[in-house]
Amino acid sequence: MNVLKPGLIFTVAVLMVLVSSPTMAHFGMVIPSDTMVMQDDARTVNVNLSFSHPMEMDGMELVRPKVFAVSVNGKNQDLLGKLKPAKVMDHSAWTVDYTIKRPGVYMFYMEPEPYWEPAEDCFIVHLTKTVVTAFGDDEGWDAELGLKTEIVPLSKPYGLYSGNVFQGIVKMDGKPVPNAEVEVEYYNREKTAHAPTDYMVTQTIKADGNGVFTYAVPASGWWGFAALNTADATIKKDGREKDVEMGAVIWVYFHDWK
Repeated sequence: MNVLKPGLIFTVAVLMVLVSSPTMAHFGMVIPSDTMVMQDDARTVNVNLSFSHPMEMDGMELVRPKVFAVSVNGKNQDLLGKLKPAKVMDHSAWTVDYTIKRPGVYMFYMEPEPYWEPAEDCFIVHLTKTVVTAFGDDEGWDAELGLKTEIVPLSKPYGLYSGNVFQGIVKMDGKPVPNAEVEVEYYNREKTAHAPTDYMVTQTIKADGNGVFTYAVPASGWWGFAALNTADATIKKDGREKDVEMGAVIWVYFHDWK
């Protein structure tokens, strides 16, 4: 009779867990304290940058990003030097206080340094953005930032109610990505949401032949949409070339209907 050694038993058990459990989704996160700044609101918006599994509130380390900026009316302002270290989900993150001085649509975006994920044997780069509007101006919310990959909203990415549909176009190098896979997760900040099964932690949808995806949001709060594609360039790791998962991520807030 063959007897498995303890070390082999442990390895087999780990593999069985990995095979039987859905892969946890990663999300770059750019979360402002307000998405619609009105005349009577505070003019300073706090923006937090992090990297996590947002539904499960499982944080990961985010080193200082490669790029962090805001685009206003087609003009970019570098904010990288204004970032301060922070903690989000007990892991390294970054924060900035940004004062809004005039009407406009403010697109905050981040390009992180590549993150090595051994479980997927690849690097992860999530180009992440969110949109803040101020003082009644809402022109240009569907503008493209010209990122390597991005989600261009077809629904205004603010002023939305829970139950509304959100639509976007997945683009890579400025061109729509047919049948792109989009992962969707809720930022479970208050830890009040509970997925009935692991399969419902991350919901996955596919774009149509024109790169357009549609998702009806079931609850208020922050929702992240991450369109994943493989980059055309690799990064060397331990002497071997490794793929890079390029994620186009947008975070959108949905309000309660009252």
